[in-house]
Amino acid sequence: MFGSLSSSSLTSDKHGYSMKTTLKSPEAGSSPPVKQLLDEPETVTTIDTGYRSLYSVACLSDQEIWTSGEDSTMKLYSINQGSLLKSIRTRSGFIPWDIAVTKSGDLVYTDYYKDRTVNILKSEKLEELISLQEWEPRNVNSTSSGDLLVIMYSDDRKQTKVVRYSGSTEKQTIQFDDKGKPLYSSDSYNRYITENRNLDICVSENKAKAVVVVNQAGKLRFRYTGHTPAPKNKPFSPRGITTDSQSHILTADNENECVHIIDQDGQFLRYIDCGLSPWGLCTDTNDNLFVAQNRKVKKIKFLK
Repeated sequence: MFGSLSSSSLTSDKHGYSMKTTLKSPEAGSSPPVKQLLDEPETVTTIDTGYRSLYSVACLSDQEIWTSGEDSTMKLYSINQGSLLKSIRTRSGFIPWDIAVTKSGDLVYTDYYKDRTVNILKSEKLEELISLQEWEPRNVNSTSSGDLLVIMYSDDRKQTKVVRYSGSTEKQTIQFDDKGKPLYSSDSYNRYITENRNLDICVSENKAKAVVVVNQAGKLRFRYTGHTPAPKNKPFSPRGITTDSQSHILTADNENECVHIIDQDGQFLRYIDCGLSPWGLCTDTNDNLFVAQNRKVKKIKFLK
């Protein structure tokens, strides 16, 4: 299932990366144990979610996973049993664009079709957390510090930015590089976002065919544009993105039916051949990979 191993290789409102508050430094602590990539990844289990198309997965715990797809209902599943534990309908009745689980275990989702909001499920009740004007919230991720990172587009679809929130308070905007050029492409195609262990912010851009990685301050570190040869010899088509305890970045390649594994500096390591067309990704605390494919979630063990 793995492909071959490659040896290859402030503050200004104008530039959109101004910091309104000081971001926390990484918490002190011991480094995680070193884990190696398995020679042959193992599919542990598969869960049929019943969605016509499944777009996003978010780990609540090592036993439970939230899912969302082409339906207004978000579903919580038992990973081991494969059984449906809970269903929550969006406040608007429209399809959620993306979901995430906060550090405290709350489900959040974005709704741009109806009311341009980011919503949160607290104590079994859905509440509006963030409401936007002139911008549309799309994909969302919860960080290790408990902040939310939200990808959003301008009404005219000509601008894209990442905004960091603490609760409903905006803390940081990431939009331009240090030369004033846009970090992200000006289209409304699929994107996903995640935070790496080193606090880098990683965004997959489907139409731009790139993974854009910036550091905690919003400074561009690198762009990953795929690796040749690709399993299906098709152009890089990134969708879901996640990271693991080793600071690997994993991104789903829809057209090549695989997941790319790169290191924290953008060097290609290997492919995981998934079969079918992967979309959303997430990892649990044991470094199991969850892949959204059509209507199913596949749990894959890829580290030893």
